[in-house]
Amino acid sequence: MIEAVSPHIPEGVHFVPAHPLAGTEHSGPEAGFAELFDNRWSLLVPVEGSDPAAVAQLRALWEGMGAYVEEMDAEHHDLVLAVTSHAPHLIAYTMVGVADDLRRVTDSEVIKYSAAGFRDFTRIAASDPTMWRDVFLTNKEATLEILGRFTEELFALQRAIRTGDGEHLHDYFTRTRAIRRGIIEAGQDTDAPDFGRVKKP
Repeated sequence: MIEAVSPHIPEGVHFVPAHPLAGTEHSGPEAGFAELFDNRWSLLVPVEGSDPAAVAQLRALWEGMGAYVEEMDAEHHDLVLAVTSHAPHLIAYTMVGVADDLRRVTDSEVIKYSAAGFRDFTRIAASDPTMWRDVFLTNKEATLEILGRFTEELFALQRAIRTGDGEHLHDYFTRTRAIRRGIIEAGQDTDAPDFGRVKKP
């Protein structure tokens, strides 16, 4: 986006990209609500030569809407989002696709018996397909790097399951569970056991 927009910025106009990390699987203005940015993060990605006053003004705007604000460069932003957003969406789309292709499990069974994990996948996979097509094509390098690492981890877990290496599985799950606890402690989700059943705004 920065490469596409920067050459067209008129003299005296300050271009400060920002990426709010808030929202749901729904798109468009009608999907917004007053508390959308409360206690969520908005990433500022200043370009070379950005006016510090303009960056500060944009920071104040986001903070005024209730968001936390952090600054980072574009390359690091793309890698962070590949980990926290892009790869999870691709994995969710893939898992739902696997369920659709597995003819020994009917569509009605997938829908009827969906446990919390699969329900979470289907929520993510309900996101706008046009937007996500464009995300993957424009953030190709970072997404492919994370998917490569994910594939390596998945193969290691597959091997542990095949060989009955319960110690590896337990250690891995124990280590990674700490990430979930960190998300809750940071106020980015709750540990309420509603399993997605309580309708959120």
